[in-house]
Amino acid sequence: MTTYHGGEPTDRELWDEAAAGGGAAFGLLFDRHSRAVYNHCFRLTASWSAAEDHTSATFLQAWRRRTDVQLQNASALPWLLTVATNVVRTERRSLRRRLALITKLGGRQEHVADHADDVAARLDDERRMAPLLDAVRRLPRGEREAVALCVWSGVSYPDAAAVLGIAESSVRARVSRARARLSREFAEPEPAANVVAFATHAKEDR
Repeated sequence: MTTYHGGEPTDRELWDEAAAGGGAAFGLLFDRHSRAVYNHCFRLTASWSAAEDHTSATFLQAWRRRTDVQLQNASALPWLLTVATNVVRTERRSLRRRLALITKLGGRQEHVADHADDVAARLDDERRMAPLLDAVRRLPRGEREAVALCVWSGVSYPDAAAVLGIAESSVRARVSRARARLSREFAEPEPAANVVAFATHAKEDR
């Protein structure tokens, strides 16, 4: 492992070392950002078990692409969250195709029980998250991405603009429009804040 003169290595330094084959450096990036990616995936799927799978897939993709991608930001998190969003979207399309095939063939899905100790808490989280996610899914794609990055995962507007490839003002406008749509969707005082409240503070210790 490289010794860094500045003390704690930056994401960019770790990424460069990982690109050169440094597995330990990539492990530090995983330790630093996996929890944020995990919670981001939960907010996109309303399923803790799916979030675990998507988090693994996100970091697998990051490892495979480490020599092809140069970080544009000091933090790797905005890029990782964008990869996670694409992983979830791809899996959702694949799931729809599989379900269509099962239906066509007259098969049926088998439910596999989750025997984790915290299954009750997980199910409660998923039950509470589902209507929020349903409302956000009805937003235009650009607004969904802006909400997921900037509101739920706390990515700055400049960083979100960089990873989305649009102007910072466009990110701000998308977030503003999304908040307005959600306010109309939930006919209650400060609904957009209520939508954010649970999703933003989804159990970070999971």
